[in-house]
Amino acid sequence: MSDAIKAQKQLVIDEIKEKFSKAKSAVIVDYLGITVEEANTMRKKLREANVDYSIYKNTMVKRAIEGSDFAPLVDDLKGPSAFAFSYDDPTSSARVINESIKEFKKMAFKAGIVEGVYYDHEGMTEIAAIPSREVLIAKFMGSIQSPVSKFVRTLQAISDAKTE
Repeated sequence: MSDAIKAQKQLVIDEIKEKFSKAKSAVIVDYLGITVEEANTMRKKLREANVDYSIYKNTMVKRAIEGSDFAPLVDDLKGPSAFAFSYDDPTSSARVINESIKEFKKMAFKAGIVEGVYYDHEGMTEIAAIPSREVLIAKFMGSIQSPVSKFVRTLQAISDAKTE
């Protein structure tokens, strides 16, 4: 192998290392069967969720994640693999890809690492079901607001009863 080819491969490995090092989560997907149009639709949704979706050779990824927190993914790097890196919301990549899996009836999770924890196919499916941070906060605030507003109405009713 020539030095030029080695240098090109090293550039790709460095790029992959950088993406993994910045990511809060990385998901491996078997993307076989989706059309170009479906892939473009999914990529648009992933970009909107600030998720980086890339396709790399498995051998390059294996070299890039050697010795890192993402090393447990090595055993899942077989066959066609696409990688979704989430830099903000750790569950967004799994959630958006899961929507595409349901919509297109194609593709499948292979595995992933979310905030340092390895998940297999089933685990990634469960992670994908977790609502976004904003939705969880809204639900929490709603659950807090309900008892408080009920308490305020009760106090108002007592106050109204005393003034009559």
